[in-house]
Amino acid sequence: MFDVIGKKRWFFAFSLLITIPGLIFILLTPFSGGQAGLKFSIDYTGGTTWSIKFADASVTTEQVRDELVALGQADASVALTGKGFFDIRLSKLDLRHVEPAPTAVPTLAPAPTAEPSPAASGSPAPSASVEPSAEPSGSPEPTAIPGAITQVPTEGEIGRIATGLQTALGPISEQAQLSSIGAVVSSDLINQAIVLILVGSLGILGWITLRFRDVKMGVTALVALIHDVIVVLGVFAILGTLFDVEIDGLFVTAMLTVIGFSVHDTIVVFDRVRENRVRHAGEPFAEIVNHSLLQTFGRSVTTSFTVVLTLTALLLFGGSATEEFVLALLIGIVSGTYSSIFNASPLLVVWQEWEDRRHGRRSGPTAVRRASA
Repeated sequence: MFDVIGKKRWFFAFSLLITIPGLIFILLTPFSGGQAGLKFSIDYTGGTTWSIKFADASVTTEQVRDELVALGQADASVALTGKGFFDIRLSKLDLRHVEPAPTAVPTLAPAPTAEPSPAASGSPAPSASVEPSAEPSGSPEPTAIPGAITQVPTEGEIGRIATGLQTALGPISEQAQLSSIGAVVSSDLINQAIVLILVGSLGILGWITLRFRDVKMGVTALVALIHDVIVVLGVFAILGTLFDVEIDGLFVTAMLTVIGFSVHDTIVVFDRVRENRVRHAGEPFAEIVNHSLLQTFGRSVTTSFTVVLTLTALLLFGGSATEEFVLALLIGIVSGTYSSIFNASPLLVVWQEWEDRRHGRRSGPTAVRRASA
């Protein structure tokens, strides 16, 4: 029989090995001014996202980025998707503040002053003409680019950028997305994300404590849950530092899913522990927990493996729009399965044995032999 509880120190050490580097990168986020650690998308920072495809398939991301810099968007990011679309993110452009370019309206010159009658002067009457003013008011609209689709904006700041890109790189043949998020909306989204995660975690703690009538089970399940959150955030902090992988609006959904799935296996194990404490009364608590883990091990691994297979297929063939979402789920579910088996239950044993020592209770094999003598 494999002794999971007996090797708990090795499992705790492995958990520290995978959480400490990620935690360091997470803490680098505020201290580096966003240069390292977690990278947030415009869903959290505010700005504009624009997905376009040029008629010329040879256009590169470097060319697009250089043109954006020339157009005054030095902080723009450009990424090329598998379908040939350029995902452009402009952090300082807000579509809600874009005003249409004013239309030039010709003004009429003042009417000519009345002249004496031609009959009185004997000279032919001059021909009166009305001319527009020399300078029209307002700035002209950006000119249309031949071959470009009609959805491409032509007004305001975004219209100026679109015109500049098409003048330098050729017409835009497709536009998949153009949206903007303001700073107020982003701040509300961050606050809601924090509240959702806190409420979900505290709700799980309260329910497990109430269900098993043991606060130790609720707290150890919450510790395992925090372990999974740190693992996912840490991996994304490392990927954000090395490969500019960003956290978008779907990331909160992924984290809430991971929280729910992580505690699922923990509840299954704890429920079996509760049953075996009655069936194997008098046995050491560590042996009861180890026996419960082995009984539920196959079920937990099989359930998680089927989900991992589905998520792997989505990650490989689901497209770039959901890559970060699926990756967060995949990492979280693998971590959740590990923490439920190798962290939550061993922590429960450590806490129970500490309480037994504090109250002078014996829970080892010697106590069992004395009880049976």
